[in-house]
Amino acid sequence: MSQRMAIYMQDKIDLREELELALYMEERGFSEIWQGDNRLARDCVVAMSAFLTHTRRISVASGVLPIWTRNPAVIAASFSTMWELGGKVNGRGRVMLGLGAWWEPIAGRVGVDLHSPLVAMRENIEAIRALLTMEEITYEGEFVHLDQVSLDVVWGDRSARDIPIYLGATGPMMLELAGEICDGVCLNYGVSVDYIRSAIGLVERGAKRAGKNINEIDLPELIVVSLSDTDPAAALHEGKKLAAYYFATEPHIMKASGVSEEIAGKAKQLMGWPATEEDYERASTVIPDEIVHDIMAVGTAEDCRRKVREYCDAGVTCPILYPLMGNVREVIDAFADGF
Repeated sequence: MSQRMAIYMQDKIDLREELELALYMEERGFSEIWQGDNRLARDCVVAMSAFLTHTRRISVASGVLPIWTRNPAVIAASFSTMWELGGKVNGRGRVMLGLGAWWEPIAGRVGVDLHSPLVAMRENIEAIRALLTMEEITYEGEFVHLDQVSLDVVWGDRSARDIPIYLGATGPMMLELAGEICDGVCLNYGVSVDYIRSAIGLVERGAKRAGKNINEIDLPELIVVSLSDTDPAAALHEGKKLAAYYFATEPHIMKASGVSEEIAGKAKQLMGWPATEEDYERASTVIPDEIVHDIMAVGTAEDCRRKVREYCDAGVTCPILYPLMGNVREVIDAFADGF
C-alpha cells in the first residue's frame, strides 16, 4: 500500500476484538492505529500498550491524549515505556504521541479549568520533547514546573526516544502552534475539505515562523467513515446522529464545520449529557443530508473512497478512518487496496 492508512479506535467495540483487528490491519498493510482517549470510557495508554504487544510492525498513536489528565513528566514516562515495549521497525520506534487540549463539558465536570490553552499546550510540548531526549531538564512556566527532572531509566536503553509529537488542533491559533512546534498535526473530523485546505494553510504559517517547510509537517486527519454497501441510507442516518452530537456539545467542531448556529442550537436543545441513544435519534432529525455528505465519508464503499480521496487531494498525508458503524473489518477491506 503506497498511501499511508490508519484506523481510529475509540470504544465502540470490545477491546479484545480490537486486538484481533489490529493484527488484521497489519496483515492488510495499514500503517497506523490511532487510539482515542475519549470521554471517560477508554484510556489510550492502556489500549496502545495492548496493541503494541499484540502486533509487530504497525505504528500506534494517541489520538489524542489530553494534556490536563497527566503532567508532562508522567506523559513522557508513559510514552517512553511504550517506546520500549514496541521496539523498532526499520530503525524507528512504533509510538506516536498525539496531544490535545480536552473539551467541555467533561473538563469542568472533573474540576479542570481550561484557561490559556495555547500557553498550556506550548509548555507541555516543549517540556515533553525535552524529556524525551533523556537529558535532565528544568522548566519554569505558567503551567509546567520541572526542577532537574529526567526520565531516570537505570537498567534500560537510555538513548533518546524518537517519538514524534502531534497536536490535535481545530482552531486557527492551535493549528499555527502545531506547525511551529510539532512534528505533525492531527486534523479533526466532522469538517469539510475546504476547511482542511484552510487549516493546512494555517499550519504552514506556523511552520514558516519556525523556519520550516510545510512538507516537514505530517498532516494526518481523522475522517468519519459511515460505510454500508447494503444500506447506504442507514449509513447516512448514523452520520446524522454523530453530527448532531458534535454540533450540540463541541462548539469548536461546529464552528469548523461551517454549520449554522440555528441548526446547532436545535441539536443542542435535543441532546443531553451524557448523551443517550434516544438523544442521538431526536437530534439527528435536524441535520440536513448535505451537511453530512460535506463533512464525512458516507454511503457505499466507493462513495467513501471518493470522499477520502478528496481529503488526501487537499493535503492530508494519512487518513485516520473512524468506522462509525462499528464495521472495522469492512472498512479495512474497502481501503486496503487504496483508492
